[in-house]
Amino acid sequence: MAQLLCVGIDVATRLNKAQFLDDSEQLHGRLSFANDADGASRIASHSRQLADEIGVSQIRFGIEATGFYGWHLAMYLSKAAELEGAQTGVYLFNPRTIRGFKRAYPDLPKTDWADAFAIAERLRFGRLPKPFNFDDRYLPLQRLTRHRVFLVKDLARLKNYFLGYLFLKCNRIAKSQGLPDPLGVAMSDILVECYSVEEIARTPLANLAQAVIDKSHNKFQNPYAVAKQLQTAANHSYRLPDALKDPVNRILASTMQVMRELIRQIRDTERDIQREMRALDCPLNSVPGIGPVLAAGILAEVGDIRNFDDDDALAKFAGLTWREHQTGDFEAEDRPLTRSGNVYLRYYLVEAANLVRRYAPDYAAYYKRKHDEATKHHHKRALVLTARKLVRLIHALLRTGQPYSGPRDEVAPDPPQITLGQ
Repeated sequence: MAQLLCVGIDVATRLNKAQFLDDSEQLHGRLSFANDADGASRIASHSRQLADEIGVSQIRFGIEATGFYGWHLAMYLSKAAELEGAQTGVYLFNPRTIRGFKRAYPDLPKTDWADAFAIAERLRFGRLPKPFNFDDRYLPLQRLTRHRVFLVKDLARLKNYFLGYLFLKCNRIAKSQGLPDPLGVAMSDILVECYSVEEIARTPLANLAQAVIDKSHNKFQNPYAVAKQLQTAANHSYRLPDALKDPVNRILASTMQVMRELIRQIRDTERDIQREMRALDCPLNSVPGIGPVLAAGILAEVGDIRNFDDDDALAKFAGLTWREHQTGDFEAEDRPLTRSGNVYLRYYLVEAANLVRRYAPDYAAYYKRKHDEATKHHHKRALVLTARKLVRLIHALLRTGQPYSGPRDEVAPDPPQITLGQ
């Protein structure tokens, strides 16, 4: 006799498709419903009615985690009045998990109904992730910290775009090791305001040095040396055709303007995050190198630490795990990161590890040891392993609520502000 009803839901912008399967592999029909509040009420009522008809009290809902499309539905089903009294669980699956699961069914077509069936079948198999559960305390923080990741990645993309066009305009300046960062305010202003490489090369050295002083507010120790290096790089750079000079310069100026606006947006978002953090007592702020923004990014994704039995469970949730690759007598030394967990939590853990290893001596020593042990990918490998070590500390601090009391340098400055040159 069936004891469980599995409801697999394929989510779309307008219409969702649901398949109903019990734990004895019997299908109980399917339902198409609108992706809105009325549709959510309909699927909840239909699932409860069907569960009563077949005599089960446990209902599992499965949804692919496809951005915002399934978020409202998951929220509704986790608290639906129509399901009161039933044992329910809502599970969000990584789309990659469902794609991999479907490979065991080579005859399944690629349709929304087939996807819904695969989700229901995955629910029936068990070994499920933690049920979807939201906490009002962390929802605003999560939206803000995820938005910050979006802005930071956009900024990184634009920096590479700017440097590409700078290479087109003046390749030796873009790749010079001795010059100040071309993404810094002073250098980028000079490079954009000078129409061409020829203009930089023929400007009198005294005038170019004065421009360096003015644009940098005299922050360079030897502005004349900077001006001389700038002219030398310009003299040895390729020359653009005249027809390309103006379009390239316009693109550089436009990209720089967008980057500066993005930096302003990131700083505004960080101030909003810090305001939200004031209402939360978070022991992660006590870890050297972890400021309120990084602490917020971690806390917003972890939520209630009681959802994780130990640090291994938390590391798995973040995707900081490595699969063994072994066959016969062969065992691979290079094990790639699984990357199947929460991408935002993994991002903030790695960012935090990169700062903690600068200010906490024990983490600095651990990072150096792993860096020296690596045969390739030295920094990346050491940093990710340091992030995994940091997970143990974070799990302990959040579980006990006690501040960090381990060894640290005398001064642990706040994480650096984002600038164009970073």
